[in-house]
Amino acid sequence: MKKLLSVLALGVTATFITSAAWASEKLSLAEISAYLNDMKTATAGFTQINDDGSLSTGKLYLHRPGRMRFEYDGDAAGTVVAGAGAVRVHDPKSNQPPETFPLRRTPLSIILAKQVNLDRANMVVGHGFDGTSTVVQAQDPENPDYGSIELMFTADPVELRKWVVHDGAGGKTTVILGTLETGMRLPSTLFSGSGGNSP
Repeated sequence: MKKLLSVLALGVTATFITSAAWASEKLSLAEISAYLNDMKTATAGFTQINDDGSLSTGKLYLHRPGRMRFEYDGDAAGTVVAGAGAVRVHDPKSNQPPETFPLRRTPLSIILAKQVNLDRANMVVGHGFDGTSTVVQAQDPENPDYGSIELMFTADPVELRKWVVHDGAGGKTTVILGTLETGMRLPSTLFSGSGGNSP
């Protein structure tokens, strides 16, 4: 259950060092916002590095705005499903109903918003380049206590490759994405309150 909940962890701030020599390689916030707004549906395999160093794998389904599904590998693995304004953690080994959280209280709400605008005042608290990727750390400026998320993008073409969620205790969970496939039709059952079924 801990590994399922870790993807929802709330954040703390981090500092990014930007070299003038890399400035021309860094994607602008407007470019990144446009990329996210243009992405309507996507799927990708992912590897999750949990705070304790353990690894989880699975498949991500994204349907903007507002819907996302993490389907973990394994016969008894669970799912984390965002849809209808809520995030539900489904644990098939539990006899209890899914744990539910408001989507707006998680950092995932930033990339699932109907209109992503990273230029919004105080949303971005870090914007740098690490030599390979543009790294953006964003938070809800009206509710910074909800957490933050680091998003990492490569260019030519722009692609989301990884994100890191920090928890309030200083821990972090990293999700590394495989190749994103976009533009497909995804059934609404993937994002239903019951957890749905993958295609």
